[in-house]
Amino acid sequence: MKCQYTFDMHLVFAMMNGRVSAVLNRSLYRNFRANSIDISPEQWTVLLYLWEKDGVTQQELCNATYKDKPSMTRLINNMEHRNLVRRDSNKKDRRVNLIHLTELGKGLEVRMRIITSRTLKEALKNISTEDLNTCQMVLRQVFDNCMEESK
Repeated sequence: MKCQYTFDMHLVFAMMNGRVSAVLNRSLYRNFRANSIDISPEQWTVLLYLWEKDGVTQQELCNATYKDKPSMTRLINNMEHRNLVRRDSNKKDRRVNLIHLTELGKGLEVRMRIITSRTLKEALKNISTEDLNTCQMVLRQVFDNCMEESK
């Protein structure tokens, strides 16, 4: 069956294999460091989730960030070592730990939101709102299609 679409394969695979994500993460990391914040983009995604909903399980963080359990465990260990988060036993189920922000982790929110907003604004410059909306819609559909295939 002949493909019905015409597209730049290099661009599609750059987007799909994470090159766009990688370059955006490098920009974020560079901007964090330039503002004396030594946080990785991966740590930022965990902080971002916890700023919205503090006190969640590691599994919930895995689901929210699409990371596997071993990767999330390493990430949480590192963040705990740096006093950004803490693990507390769940009173209902002692086998489960809840991840909470520390005061240091909470205190980074405003500065990091400003930096990430500025970074995203720079990354999206010269892109119209209409094009951005279309891009988001297409990426959501690609994501949904892939999730359906994995069921």
